[in-house]
Amino acid sequence: MSDFETVAASENQAARRGPSGEPGAPNQVGVPQKPRSLAGDAWRDLRRKPIFWISLALVVLVAAMAAVPGLFTANDPRDCVLARQHAGPSGGAIFGYDFQGCDTYARAVYGARASLLVGALSALLTGLIALAVGMLAGYFGRWVDAVLSRVIDVVLGIPLLLAAIVLLKRVNSDSSAVRVGAVIFVLAILGWTTAARVVRSSVITAKEQDYVAAARMLGAGDGRIMLRHILPNALAPAIVVLTIALGSFIAAEATLSFLGIGLRAPTISWGIDIDAGRVHMRESVTPLLVPSTFLALTVLAFIMLGDAIRDAFDPKLR
Repeated sequence: MSDFETVAASENQAARRGPSGEPGAPNQVGVPQKPRSLAGDAWRDLRRKPIFWISLALVVLVAAMAAVPGLFTANDPRDCVLARQHAGPSGGAIFGYDFQGCDTYARAVYGARASLLVGALSALLTGLIALAVGMLAGYFGRWVDAVLSRVIDVVLGIPLLLAAIVLLKRVNSDSSAVRVGAVIFVLAILGWTTAARVVRSSVITAKEQDYVAAARMLGAGDGRIMLRHILPNALAPAIVVLTIALGSFIAAEATLSFLGIGLRAPTISWGIDIDAGRVHMRESVTPLLVPSTFLALTVLAFIMLGDAIRDAFDPKLR
């Protein structure tokens, strides 16, 4: 047998074998294989993690509670009767009543709306600032990167809660909308630095790729390259950081409201109820424990969800 015939026979034998090399497997030669993407690999990794499903279920539950609180309780959280002060569970109030005779559970359910609203809008505004600063610094580099990086360092060195206390002390309005907007604005302008650094690193890596060079050679401008080619690569790591930051913002809002600097009554918030429960904890500890538990589980759920997504998208952590 000639060398050509020997090679041809070997190829035919390999073609009859499957990917594992076992004989009898269907012929795979000529069948296009679907390329594996980072998102696909991340999703396959996430599906096998119980911590991802647990945290996702908690996040969905809290989001539903904030959007449609009537599904979780039929009681009005503002229906307060002093005659029921510190009374035990009754009439749908599964955790009893607080010092004002309000349904403790109903207030915890309705408190999710303000806390989640502040956390979500703070994370959204933070993401917009971080994307703008990080993309400009990473794409243009040189003096633009130097100036913006120094700005990031300065803001990063400011303690978030301490600066938020100082800034919110100057808000004299008792309007719920004004105070909610002030808390969102303060948390956003103080909490964007970590996400901006992550975006900057992603942009620096992405702009060196061949497809960016090809787009530039074809005459694409900086704006088109940043929006069409750079931004999609910077979004994934930014979303991971902002998911974790959302939990931190919810905790920060509760802390500020607990101190009497953030949201104020008549707004229903976990931080406000925790402060009221602390004052009257000698009479009953339930009004303190219920909103504290809701807050802790919500913050933990967002942080665990962000950690799971980060581990799935980072090949080095697999």
